[in-house]
Amino acid sequence: MIQTLLDVILPVFLVIGAGYATTQAGYFNQTHIEGIMKFTQGFAIPCLLFDAMAHIDLSASFDPALLFSFYASAGFCFGAGAICARYLFGRDPEDAVVIGFCCLFANSVLLGLPITERAYGPEALVGNYAIVAVHSPFAYGLGIITMEAVRGRGQGGVALATSVLKAMFSNVLILGIVLGYLVNVTGVTLPAAIDDGLALIIRAALPGALFALGGVLVQYRPEGDLRIIAFVCAMMLLVQPSLVWMLGRATQLPQDLFRSGVLTAAMAPGFNAYIFANMYGRAKRVAASSVLIATGLSVLTVWGWLTLLG
Repeated sequence: MIQTLLDVILPVFLVIGAGYATTQAGYFNQTHIEGIMKFTQGFAIPCLLFDAMAHIDLSASFDPALLFSFYASAGFCFGAGAICARYLFGRDPEDAVVIGFCCLFANSVLLGLPITERAYGPEALVGNYAIVAVHSPFAYGLGIITMEAVRGRGQGGVALATSVLKAMFSNVLILGIVLGYLVNVTGVTLPAAIDDGLALIIRAALPGALFALGGVLVQYRPEGDLRIIAFVCAMMLLVQPSLVWMLGRATQLPQDLFRSGVLTAAMAPGFNAYIFANMYGRAKRVAASSVLIATGLSVLTVWGWLTLLG
C-alpha cells in the first residue's frame, strides 16, 4: 500500500506541488502559469488526444459496458448533486445546476491519465481515452441543456442545440479528439516527421499541465458553504467511483477497462467545473473551492481506490 502511494500518486502530486510552491513563492506569476496552461490545455493535450485517437483500436476501446458504467454513474451524480443542492442545501435552481455539474465532471485528463499510466502503464490508457473522447460532449451537453431549461429562456430546439454545439466544439480538446477520430477511420497515415514532432510535443503535455494546475490552485481559497463543498467532494471522490465499480462488475467489464473507469471516476472535479460556473456566473466560489479541496483530498482517496483495484 505504501509503495503505491510512493510510486504512483506522490510523483504526480509532487509536480502539482512544485507548481503551487514556486507560484506561491513568486518565482512564477499567474501570467507565466496561464502561458503554460494555454500551451498544455490549448495545444499539447489536444495533440496528445489527437494522437491517441488516431492510433487507438476503436472496436476494443469503445466498450459499451465501459461507457454505460461511467456515464450512468456520472449522470446520476449530476442529478443527485443538483437535487440535493436545491432541496437539502437550499440553493436556487441555477446554483443547483452548477453544483450538479461539479459532481459530474471528473478531472479525467490532468489527473486521470497520468495516475492510470503510472499505476498500470501506457497500454492501460485505452479505456481512459474512450472516456475522455465522450466526456466533454456528454457533460457540457447535459449541463447546458439543464441550465437553459432551468433559466426558462424559451429557446426553441434549434437555438438550444446551437448553444450546446457552440459550447462543445469551441473546446480544443474535443477538436483534437474529432480530428484524431477522422484520421483513424479514414486510414490516413501521417508522415514520419509529423509523428515524431507530435511525440515531442506530447511528452510535455501532462507534466506541464500538472505543473500549471498547481500554479492555478494558488488563486483559490476555500470559501463559501463548507458543507456543500464537503458534499461535492464526497460525491466525486467516493460516490461516483463506487457506482462505476458496481456497474462495471455487473456488466463484467474487462479488468483493464474496469480500472480505467473506476480511477477516472475517482478523480477530483476538473477545472471545467469552474469554467461552467463562470459561464453562468453562479456558485463560482463553491466550484473553485471544491476543485481545490477535492484535489488535495484525492491524494488519499485515490490511494485507497488503487489499493482496492490491486
